[in-house]
Amino acid sequence: MTKGRSRGLDAAFVAATVAVAAVALGGQFLPLPSAVSLLAIMLLAAIAVVSVFVRLLTRPDHLRALQSRQVLQIADRSLAHLRRGLDEETAQEVCRIALEMSEAAAVAITDTERVLGFAGLGEDHHEVGGPILTRATHESIEMNEHRVLASREEIGCPKKGCLLRAAIVVPLEARGDAVGTLKFYYTTPRLLNETQVAMVRGLARLLSTQLELAELEAQTELACRMELKALQAQINPHFLFNTINTIAMLIRTDPGTARELLREFASFYRRMLEDNEGLVPLRQELDYTLSYLHFEEARFGDRLVVSSDFARDAVDVPVPAFIVQPLVENSVQHGVRPDAPLAIHLSARRDGRTVRVVVADNGVGISDADLGHVMEPGFGKGLGIALKNVDDRLKGHFASGSGLRIESVPGEGTTVTLTIVEVLPSEADDS
Repeated sequence: MTKGRSRGLDAAFVAATVAVAAVALGGQFLPLPSAVSLLAIMLLAAIAVVSVFVRLLTRPDHLRALQSRQVLQIADRSLAHLRRGLDEETAQEVCRIALEMSEAAAVAITDTERVLGFAGLGEDHHEVGGPILTRATHESIEMNEHRVLASREEIGCPKKGCLLRAAIVVPLEARGDAVGTLKFYYTTPRLLNETQVAMVRGLARLLSTQLELAELEAQTELACRMELKALQAQINPHFLFNTINTIAMLIRTDPGTARELLREFASFYRRMLEDNEGLVPLRQELDYTLSYLHFEEARFGDRLVVSSDFARDAVDVPVPAFIVQPLVENSVQHGVRPDAPLAIHLSARRDGRTVRVVVADNGVGISDADLGHVMEPGFGKGLGIALKNVDDRLKGHFASGSGLRIESVPGEGTTVTLTIVEVLPSEADDS
């Protein structure tokens, strides 16, 4: 309620109080019926109670509390939708939520050119997907300032008989730039008060923050995918040439084995080139890793010994693709011993909701000075990119406690533990 309306109520209460008090006092000096005097006294008491109640209700701090609660409730319900970004589907859902929880007759969301969502009165002709019609909306975007529209002409609806007569237009921002607008419509300009403007502006700020977070999440995911592509582009040629050279040598010494390896390599490399952004069963990822090691065994011969032990209850958990192979790639590239075979052992175990995959080798190990830097991008000819990428994707897909742990003793070997803490259904709902 505005200060003007509050002052109007105060004046009305004062006038009513004076009138009733006059009647009550008159009963003391004039020959008025006792019932009239008693009624006047009772009315004075009622006016006092109502006055206190109204003053409490119209206190600025009380109104701010109600307004803040309303804004937070709308923003909280909108979060799940806006995390996917701003498009027609998410905008429409947010409009319906805001309409349901506010005093507006209609709510709309636009980007810089089009109407993305519209809910409420006039929904039959305010076309979603159509261009922005009002100059005031364009000005709000261009100037990055809110606008208050107090007439049908300012709104600019081309439909004759449209009942929307007022609106509040507030920019939605991302990185300080206007990327759209939030619009609250009303059937009368009398509803355009300070409280409504403050509420719409507060909601727009919260929605803008959610949009920025959604964009940040999308950029982080894109960066992770790009790192994965860069990692694959770096590893693939190296591995490709080594394997082709191994098969070429076997063609002369063991043609049967060469043909078998060539067929397996075609299937393996086809899988490597596939889209690896989704989740796959851990079993599939481990099979892929063992196939990789099979080619490396053909290359190194007796200098590489591979063993594995996977528990049945551990291998069905969905995992991001390409998270185990970089770990054994590291063992092969950096762990080969000059005086003894390199032994690599893979294992997978489940403990409740936690699955651990361990890649252990008896290679040359990592020095204490280097151990703290192995997951830094650029360390070890791309090793840092590989390990950091795996660690980031584990932490991004699974619950707290997920990630990589690297332990090493120089001259004795390295153990890399990949920990997956599955997300509980309740945690998935909250996210």
